[in-house]
Amino acid sequence: MNLGVLMNYYRNDPRCLQIANGIVLPQPQHFQISGIYGSAAQFILASVFENTSTPQNHLVILNEGEDAAYFHNSLQNITGALEIFYFPSTFKNKKNFSLVNSSHVMLRTEALTKIAAGGNKKILITHADALFEKVVLSKTLFEKTLHIKQADELDVDLLIEKCVNYGFEKTDFVYEPGQFALRGGIIDIYSFGNEKPYRIELFGKEVDSIRIFDPETQLSERKLLQVNIIPNIDTQFQSTEKVSLLEFLPANTTVWLEDWNFVKERLVQMEEDLEIFLSVKTDATPVQNYGSESDDYTQKLQPQKQDFIQAADLELPLSQKHIISFGKTPSFAGPAQKLIFNTAPQPAFNRNFSLLIRDLQEHEKNQYNIFIFAEQARQLERLHSIFNDLKANIQLTPIPVSIHEGFVDHQLKLVCYTDHQIFQRYHKYKVKQAFSKNKALTLKTLRELQPGDYITHIDHGVGVYSGLQKIDANGRWQEAVRIQYKDGDLLYVNISSLHKISKFSGKEGSIPKMNKLGSDVWNKLKEKTKKQVKDIAADLIKLYAQRKSQTGFAHSPDNYLQTELEASFIFEDTPDQAKATEDVKKDMEKEAPMDRLICGDVGFGKTEIAIRSAFKTVCDSRQAAVLVPTTILAYQHYKTFSERLADFPATVDFINRFKSSKEKKETLKKLEEGKVDIIIGTHALLGKEVKFKNLGVMIIDEEQKFGVAAKEKLKQIRTTVDSLTLTATPIPRTLQFSLMGARDLSIINTPPPNRQPIQTEVMVFNEDAIRDLIYYETERGGQVFFIHNRVKGLAEMKTLIQGLCPDLSIAYAHGQMSARDGSGKENNTLEDTILDFIDHKYDVLICTNIVESGVDIPNVNTIIVNNAHQFGLSDLHQLRGRVGRSNKKAFCYLVAPPMSTLPQDSRKRLTTLEQYSELGSGFQIAMRDLDIRGAGNLLGGEQSGFITEIGFEMYHKILDEAIKELKRKEFRELFKEEIQQQDNFVSDCSIDTDLEILIPDHYVESITERLSLYSRLDNCDTEEDLNAFHGELTDRFGPVPPQTEDLFTTVRSRKLAVDLGFEKLLLRNNILKGFFVGNPESPYFQSETFNGILHFLQTGTNKAQLKQVGKNGILIVNDISTMQELHHFLQKMSHAVNASMPSNANS
Repeated sequence: MNLGVLMNYYRNDPRCLQIANGIVLPQPQHFQISGIYGSAAQFILASVFENTSTPQNHLVILNEGEDAAYFHNSLQNITGALEIFYFPSTFKNKKNFSLVNSSHVMLRTEALTKIAAGGNKKILITHADALFEKVVLSKTLFEKTLHIKQADELDVDLLIEKCVNYGFEKTDFVYEPGQFALRGGIIDIYSFGNEKPYRIELFGKEVDSIRIFDPETQLSERKLLQVNIIPNIDTQFQSTEKVSLLEFLPANTTVWLEDWNFVKERLVQMEEDLEIFLSVKTDATPVQNYGSESDDYTQKLQPQKQDFIQAADLELPLSQKHIISFGKTPSFAGPAQKLIFNTAPQPAFNRNFSLLIRDLQEHEKNQYNIFIFAEQARQLERLHSIFNDLKANIQLTPIPVSIHEGFVDHQLKLVCYTDHQIFQRYHKYKVKQAFSKNKALTLKTLRELQPGDYITHIDHGVGVYSGLQKIDANGRWQEAVRIQYKDGDLLYVNISSLHKISKFSGKEGSIPKMNKLGSDVWNKLKEKTKKQVKDIAADLIKLYAQRKSQTGFAHSPDNYLQTELEASFIFEDTPDQAKATEDVKKDMEKEAPMDRLICGDVGFGKTEIAIRSAFKTVCDSRQAAVLVPTTILAYQHYKTFSERLADFPATVDFINRFKSSKEKKETLKKLEEGKVDIIIGTHALLGKEVKFKNLGVMIIDEEQKFGVAAKEKLKQIRTTVDSLTLTATPIPRTLQFSLMGARDLSIINTPPPNRQPIQTEVMVFNEDAIRDLIYYETERGGQVFFIHNRVKGLAEMKTLIQGLCPDLSIAYAHGQMSARDGSGKENNTLEDTILDFIDHKYDVLICTNIVESGVDIPNVNTIIVNNAHQFGLSDLHQLRGRVGRSNKKAFCYLVAPPMSTLPQDSRKRLTTLEQYSELGSGFQIAMRDLDIRGAGNLLGGEQSGFITEIGFEMYHKILDEAIKELKRKEFRELFKEEIQQQDNFVSDCSIDTDLEILIPDHYVESITERLSLYSRLDNCDTEEDLNAFHGELTDRFGPVPPQTEDLFTTVRSRKLAVDLGFEKLLLRNNILKGFFVGNPESPYFQSETFNGILHFLQTGTNKAQLKQVGKNGILIVNDISTMQELHHFLQKMSHAVNASMPSNANS
């Protein structure tokens, strides 16, 4: 609505109308537009495009790929049109013409197909590099496209033959463009022209339905009536079938040029690069194919010269089209109609709101219309509240879409500002991504069991998984998991007990001890672990109880300063971060002292939460203390806090060993008098000489790095003062619940959405390339980390790099550096070197992986990791998290030997990092390894020993049991309400039958997938989970067979049986035997549940009886032949028991 008002100014503007009328003339017109800044060009193009009298197609040529992506996003937001396509270059990096980016191939294919289909009013946005490659003739493209409609007759064999001829490959499951899979009556196929794959379900030979599905979850998203399946346009066609992009486009295409001279130079440059590339290529041996891991789609087979165009070839077809050049300089030769726009870029306000308000008021006085653009409505609300607080009464129109750059149009009297420029945030463009799976590790593959993996069974210990095996039970087949133990003992685990086993995951590369079946070693180890865990947990719970009963200071609610501080944050808040901030503030506003732990990966915005809580306490005229483990961090936090709070009434100071004792005394004196609001320091802050006037909140960074004495001191402070602990060592998701009773946790799992993705590339050690990378970074004023993990080789490395870049100053640092000066006093030269590096005294720092210990230097935006294949995934992930801290683009280069020579797991590690350049899914994988360390840190060092022996997942299970027991026994009073909700007498029930219950081979062929489905089904907790899972099976594999339906019934029955108090159910020869709680002394036999069962046996059924065997009671039921009947019987019994409960009976 508001956007329409703004667009009308341009739609009715005589200059825009002149262009619109000019481009429908038969003679090619040339317009030269000058004076355009910011995103004004997008508005002009949008108004011409929307003009009803111009049925033209448009081609926009910009200089760089990034400009084109921003232009595309802004234009799409302004017009909301669907037929706007981004047309990037195929290649992953410049100068390498064999590495292809699969997402780009998909974008190019999609754009070309849509344009080849005919029709008008389409916009193609591209850049210089993308013009260099030729594209397929539209006729050829149309011929090679497969068209499939709903209700068509489909010959499956013919379809498969065509797919194979067009270069598709057959797989079990479809994960990336160019794959197809056949399962019964379902065909999955991933076309190159769509960002998600299609699922075609057949009924006989007829196409019953066509759906789009998500390759990650493999679940359908929505139905379609027809689809086009397009082969890979880059590799499937001969050079003779290719033409330049301009020849491909329809005749009525208007060209918008930013800078023709730049495009021409770029094309000439690329021709040279190509010649060099081809000449090197012919000298070198052909690339060898390393096993199935090779990636056919991303390796362009052999680029040839005739696949590319020359700059001269473009000039002629260009001159025959309508041209509108809108760059800063007139670039295309020949006479042109000049159109002058009077716009100016959005000024920089450096987050100074009074300046912004003055500027807007000035414009308002001159009767300008003011529009503010923001991606999220929440940002607009924040701005609004800041304006209100500062009593600025300005008429502005909010528009909840983003454009890349703001501008002022003096002629039309318009002010269009963007919120990301006001707040100096990085604005990120969005480009469709093709999914490519099999080259990177995923969480799913980490959890999947392969034969030969170590596996832990909760009752029997560690063994080796050796596949699924069919077992004959009374003439019917069932499947079981086979585990091999020490000395060749075998254990078969029924598929309804899969929740008892888990894949062994210890630290990367640790090999566990195997257990012997029937020995008590495992049980002893389990008990020992449990006892240890209980001790630790009991301490935590005691502290928690003590804190809950104390009173502290209740902070007052937020004021406008707090809102302004939060709005001026350079990144957008993620939901996690917003929730953590809310929780912290709520805790501070309560009487009881806060004790909250915030975990999140490097760069996920923990420090921001600390700043907000410190400032909140300052607003209540109290002081905040920030405690950090190292001197360098103290200095860094001091810088960060000072910069963030520069415009606010708060004084920040620090103490560390770089201050002389005189300076320290002064600072401490000010602190006591209350002249310092926020003090930052190392454990010296806990000393006797430090006195606060009025301490409001204590913030502790990386608590696990402090010594025991410091921790004890903190425990005392904590019981009375609000405290906030930050840690980057993640606390595993599952541990959270167990610790919920002991600590308030906030977990930040998501990075800020507009953090720049860090461009990650794997490369071979090459001196020229390294020199170029270092110079590229230093020339834009940045600094470089060079990681080399051998202390001995650092000095040589320094000499080598100094030789490559003689004019740069280079330093090296490692953990063993220290020198004694004349007086025999030790100087820590490591810290000094790093501090000098922070102060820009050096351009390059060569160091061991010391960087991951938390040194944040926003000015370092390139990190080069030498011998990257020797690092673990989580190390690499943390190293990479050290760059990209500001709003500049960051680079991470992993230097390793050629991929073909590396072992498979190193290869996967490196490609995982390269693919997940955005902190997100890759982060979770790195977390797996960190989780294991995190658990060790959180619960004390001796715990990591146990984790390596019994595996991480099993450790969780034991921890959960231990905490449950503690809550039931020692701390019953504290957790009263919680216990009443979950009083089960048995924790698990095993069901054994002689029915055929399994997922048949013909339904799911792949064994790994079958096992994964079994264990997921076994872990479904609620009816909703079961129904969702049932839906997923139908969607992915077709109608569910009866044997598998029985599996679902088994899971439902097991739930009921646990509630009724059965430890085991046996269904053999149509007779059901139910075994009650094993211990005859158990309070169960006095419980209402048991009495209800007795009552039901007397009145509710005539085919069941109780039998005494030894000390235990067994329930025997006749005439039960199927799982359905078993479930029905249990349901009837459960209803009867619930009805007889006194609480229900009364109501």
